[in-house]
Amino acid sequence: MNISRRDLLSAFALLPAAGLLRGQQNPASAPASPATNTTSAAAADGGQPKFSSDVNVVNLFATVRSKNGKIVKDLAKDDFLLDEEGKPQTIKYFSQESDLPLYLGLLVDTSGSQRNVLNDERSASYRFFDQILREDRDLAFVLHFDFQVELLQDFTSSRKDLEKGLDALAVGQPQLQQRGQQGGQQGGGYPNGGGYPNGGGYPNGGGYPNGGGGQRRGGGTDLYDAILLASDELMAKQKGRKALVLLTDGVDTGSKTTLFEAISSAQRADTMVYSVLFSDNSSYSQPMSMGPRMGGRRGGMGGPMPRQTGGYDRPDGKKVLEQIARETGGRFFQVSHSHPIDKIYAEVEEELRSQYNIGYTPSEPAHGGVYRHIHLALNVKKKDPKDLKDMVVVTREGYYAT
Repeated sequence: MNISRRDLLSAFALLPAAGLLRGQQNPASAPASPATNTTSAAAADGGQPKFSSDVNVVNLFATVRSKNGKIVKDLAKDDFLLDEEGKPQTIKYFSQESDLPLYLGLLVDTSGSQRNVLNDERSASYRFFDQILREDRDLAFVLHFDFQVELLQDFTSSRKDLEKGLDALAVGQPQLQQRGQQGGQQGGGYPNGGGYPNGGGYPNGGGYPNGGGGQRRGGGTDLYDAILLASDELMAKQKGRKALVLLTDGVDTGSKTTLFEAISSAQRADTMVYSVLFSDNSSYSQPMSMGPRMGGRRGGMGGPMPRQTGGYDRPDGKKVLEQIARETGGRFFQVSHSHPIDKIYAEVEEELRSQYNIGYTPSEPAHGGVYRHIHLALNVKKKDPKDLKDMVVVTREGYYAT
């Protein structure tokens, strides 16, 4: 399957997003879960871990900030304390600045609510890619979502190709959700599945009857579907540092995937999500369909409550984006006059270049997809507490065992 052709994810948007393609994978050839990696003998302190196939290792990328928000870059391995499910763990692999390849995904909300901010997002993204990517080792892709999820540019180090992907960003039209009704037997409403025999090589379009055809239920902004597809279909296959930058107002009105499933997919792909709230509140002056499914790890409410805007209830996009960033080890930002998107991009770039790479072998390994909670903190007993007490550690909250 060649995922670089832009119609593929667009066709997939007509299918139920949860579990998409997962059941089609050959278990013998499926990539190992990125939540845990394998490594050779311990690298020297301060050195880069080298990966092979000896021991299961959980890898963390962590950022430390001082009280005034500045990134702290000079900490040593002994300055950190780590536990898993409340039990202390030994940090075996540590480096102050990771030189691992960076895999970066830009997910842009192109629904009608973003009409007035899309040009600013596009312009800032040109500069962001130009500054952050090293042509010899870093790769990025561009994906947009509205009534559909579409890959505009697959992984590449080419600035020219990424600019073409950004140039293709445009506000989606509601009638796109009718595509599944126009020939669902040909791969989700695209002739021959968007140029792929039988819908991307999967019977009748992804193994779902008639390619998931018929009119989509709900429709709207497929934010959660976009995160899941980017994580499962693109990020999960990569090794190294992985991050998604999410430009949206945080309001999902059409996904078949739940918020929990979206976050879980990023966690399983070992991918941090940097959520950037860029909103135009005037766009919500009209009634809107409420279609998102929040979900929860244990079947609870699992997501922020709606709020009143313009006389209508809608999910609190800020709380949604804060939750996504927090649970994946990323960071939340909100665009404002004092904090424009260019400044936010500069902070994301600095953070991705200033992470501590930490690896450990769990003292009590778990299997079968069990979620394990992690807590990484600073060792205030090692130094004068005043040196560390005001610092904040940011990393992911856990991982899924294999």
